[in-house]
Amino acid sequence: MFSFIKKLFSPFTKIKSLLGQKILSLFSKKIDETTFLALEQLLYEADLGPALALELTEKLKTHMRKDPNPENIIPFLKSELLPSFISPPPITDHHPHIILIVGVNGSGKTTSIAKLASHYKSLNKNVLIAAADTFRAAAVEQLSTWAQKIDIDIIKSKPDSDPSSVVFDALSAAKARNSDIVLIDTAGRLQTKTDLMQELSKIRRTCQKQIPDSPHETLLVLDATIGQNALDQARIFHQFTPITGIILTKLDGSSKAGIAIPIQRELKIPILWVGLGEKEADLIPFNASDYLDALLKPSE
Repeated sequence: MFSFIKKLFSPFTKIKSLLGQKILSLFSKKIDETTFLALEQLLYEADLGPALALELTEKLKTHMRKDPNPENIIPFLKSELLPSFISPPPITDHHPHIILIVGVNGSGKTTSIAKLASHYKSLNKNVLIAAADTFRAAAVEQLSTWAQKIDIDIIKSKPDSDPSSVVFDALSAAKARNSDIVLIDTAGRLQTKTDLMQELSKIRRTCQKQIPDSPHETLLVLDATIGQNALDQARIFHQFTPITGIILTKLDGSSKAGIAIPIQRELKIPILWVGLGEKEADLIPFNASDYLDALLKPSE
């Protein structure tokens, strides 16, 4: 009973996907080659990408020769997609545990940091934020407001200060204050890839000078509403700094929401967190099964 209630009120129900309903509607009519061409188009428009859309269509075509029942289409698609998702590796215990947050401006990076800070504080962790996106004064101000609201420490500097110096000061403070978790914000500009690479590399070197095996996690924040552009961003950041996990934001605002699948399949980077709203508690651990249920569910 309790598992049913948990399923009924799953936060993933906020995903506004119409994919499942469109698929069932498509297969409620005469099924022929045109039907499968339309299915491929639906999957492509849901941001699964052209290769995966074609692959799933061909697999379903083969499957329906054996099982023509349209009611089994959604379970079949879920069974094909579920293995695409990889489980995150176990997190080694560090003290302090350093988490580097990267992502472009507008992805929800600053808000995600605040939500993560609130999450760790709820676990009775001593959290410290390093406001190292000194390129954008609004980011520092926004983080400062969040830090005051949820009552956690923040290390910041003047606009246009060297981000690495902020990180150095933050890690020094973390050791002095016995912090459990340090969340490091970084600049989100992608205009010049060389500058991005150099800045992220410098920050990583600064972390390692202070705490040799850090950062222990590097999380990339991606906006689900931008579709395939999110995959392009992931490629760039992963090229410049090893990404250990992804925070997928604005999933509740995307009518497609399928971009999580090609990200997993191509880059093999686990999705750890998803943003499904603006409140502090609206950052939840990613669950592949619940996500696929929401993506493929027929509308009620």
